[in-house]
Amino acid sequence: MSAVPGVQAAYVGRFAPSPTGPLHAGSLVAALASWLDARAWNHGHGGRWLVRIEDLDRPRCVAGAAALMLQQLQDCSLVADEPPLFQSQRNAVYEAALQRLLAAGRVYPCACSRKQIESVLARAGHARSRHGELVYPGTCRHGLHGTTVRAWRFLVPQVAPASSAATTASSVVEWHDRRLGPQHQDVGAAVGDFVLRRADGQFSYQLAVVVDDAAQAVSHVVRGEDLADNTARQLLLQRALGLPTPQYLHTPLVLGTNGEKLSKQNGATALDTRDPLAVLNAAANTLGLPVQASSVADALAAWVGAWRHLYNPR
Repeated sequence: MSAVPGVQAAYVGRFAPSPTGPLHAGSLVAALASWLDARAWNHGHGGRWLVRIEDLDRPRCVAGAAALMLQQLQDCSLVADEPPLFQSQRNAVYEAALQRLLAAGRVYPCACSRKQIESVLARAGHARSRHGELVYPGTCRHGLHGTTVRAWRFLVPQVAPASSAATTASSVVEWHDRRLGPQHQDVGAAVGDFVLRRADGQFSYQLAVVVDDAAQAVSHVVRGEDLADNTARQLLLQRALGLPTPQYLHTPLVLGTNGEKLSKQNGATALDTRDPLAVLNAAANTLGLPVQASSVADALAAWVGAWRHLYNPR
């Protein structure tokens, strides 16, 4: 099932895995959900579905993993509507976005090491990690405290506005998730000024995903619930860069035996696509979709209808 030939779809969705290894059961849930959302658009006539390879963190990428992931998707009849985009080829685009933010006074250099940040937080009685990420205390916000630039950080607004008309100046971000409902986060309190580029030149996930979603005209983002926490930062960047905001839907996660998100660290194994219907049925079960069809084609067709009933992407 694909978009109607000759018709420019108003819907653009994407699946954006990192090639740190083959797809596993949790990856397929996100892939299937994003594919279904695109195909369910316009009463099942379909939107466009893209695959983006998020390979910025080169040391963590595994040789051949991107090609393997694309093959696994094809085995499951989840085929993108155009060739994949590779983030590793787009540093110049991210640099241009960073320079725009720098010219607007929304980015500043930071000399703080992780140890220094931990020390400042400890002295203030706030030595807490947030999913392993320290809340930046703003040490270099008003000038570089040191001689070595270790990162470039996004300047998160410090004061919530007095009126709703000034929401772009607030660190409190509100949005609606199509599955989770109303969401909000005070980015200043929860994250602080976050990194957009490291000293080694590597751009952050936050900047790259915002730039690429806009460049690919992504209208709907469907991804795992573990990434919902990133949404507020991405909304701030979209506003600062004058970029459109997609609609968001965060899917249920496949959990490992320790109750945490399934990953290579807690027992995830490579997706075995020799029986694509079996692995698709498992993914559909996680998404709350009926598992009845006897073929991949019938299953996907049934799930498109069920998905439209659940989430109605128009």
